[in-house]
Amino acid sequence: MAFAPEDPILERYFKGHKAAVTSVDFSPNAKRLASASWDTFLMLWDFKPQPKAFRYVGHKDVVTSVQFSPLGNLVASASRDRTVRLWIPDRKGKSSEFKAHTAAVRSVDFSCDGQFLATASEDKSIKVWNMYRQRFLYSLYRHTHWVCCAKFSADGRLIVSCSEDKTVKIWDTTNKLCINSFTDSEGFANFVSFNPSGTCIASAGSDHTVKLWDIRVNKLLQNYQVHSGGVNCLSFHPSGNYLITASSDGTLKILDLIEGRLIYTLQGHTGPVFAVSFSKGGQQFTSGGADAQINPKLEVVNLQTSAPLVVDILSSESSNSAGIPTANETPPDDSSPHFLNPALAPSSSVCSTVSMEKKPEDKGDSSYAAPDGQKSVPLAVTDALEHIMEQLNVLTQTVSILEQRLTLTEDKLKDCLENQQKIFNREQRS
Repeated sequence: MAFAPEDPILERYFKGHKAAVTSVDFSPNAKRLASASWDTFLMLWDFKPQPKAFRYVGHKDVVTSVQFSPLGNLVASASRDRTVRLWIPDRKGKSSEFKAHTAAVRSVDFSCDGQFLATASEDKSIKVWNMYRQRFLYSLYRHTHWVCCAKFSADGRLIVSCSEDKTVKIWDTTNKLCINSFTDSEGFANFVSFNPSGTCIASAGSDHTVKLWDIRVNKLLQNYQVHSGGVNCLSFHPSGNYLITASSDGTLKILDLIEGRLIYTLQGHTGPVFAVSFSKGGQQFTSGGADAQINPKLEVVNLQTSAPLVVDILSSESSNSAGIPTANETPPDDSSPHFLNPALAPSSSVCSTVSMEKKPEDKGDSSYAAPDGQKSVPLAVTDALEHIMEQLNVLTQTVSILEQRLTLTEDKLKDCLENQQKIFNREQRS
């Protein structure tokens, strides 16, 4: 079924979140939808055979961004609680938490091969993480204000970011340098994205505009002034020929990028629209806003309000060090291996970085039984090792930051010495 911008019709909307929806993303097969909200929850919506929603509990503040991995076996979420979480999108709610930034995290984005994750934060930095090892790789520092969004190009060679410092920057992921910067004196971009071919970037502006830049010639190609409120989000159709935008004026706009004109205005929301996304195939798109509704354009014949059964799933990572659930937690599933690295999990969600599983008959024992007669390892030891790894990860990030600051200090000192030498030479000549 081809996307037909001539006749977009709202076919169903879901209610489930208790506050504004901040981000939405389709699974790669377009059978599920992930949404993030001010209510601190991440939700997964199953469309067929019966509408069903799973509410994932773990973040302690507003969830600002959500995205499926390219294989669909992971979901990443960012929050104002300064963390990033990786979830296995099943009924068990297993997640891994990154203490990612020193301020609110505004966006998450997987590279197209799923190997890396980019995070943008109000601490003015972009960070890139290795998903296979769940390790911090490097930071990108050049913005002077909050970073609102960071996105990979399709080939993973570039990252585009936007900030409240009124700049949009292009970064080379090989040498970790900013290779270009676009400045907008009228406002700042809330959201930015590459087109599918990676030749252009589009920005959603607080000044009510949508701008399209050609990064090959560093030129502004198109400037759309079609909204009467700030533009909060945008999404390219997979063909690259269309762009859909979401605005605080309560509307969605569909732009024809080939003809350079607005072709449709959608008014399905009753308040500001914060999120919009095309499915991977382009047959569907969805939006979310302050009316706390999800509006997916689905292949269904009846327009209806759906309040599906909502299943609350608590993050199993939140259990205490003794492995005993607290009053607000669900008991761990004894049949699954200990969850350490969800990035290694296949679609079946079976995952472990150690070769030990807890057998069902060992429910009363606080240790993991190893296969092939190996000696069991107490649960407290594995928890202690996890804690040590977390501390090492923090130390690695700290050392990286210190190295970057030392480099900046050295550069400034070098400049001072050069300036001092120039002044000395001038005085000698005079």
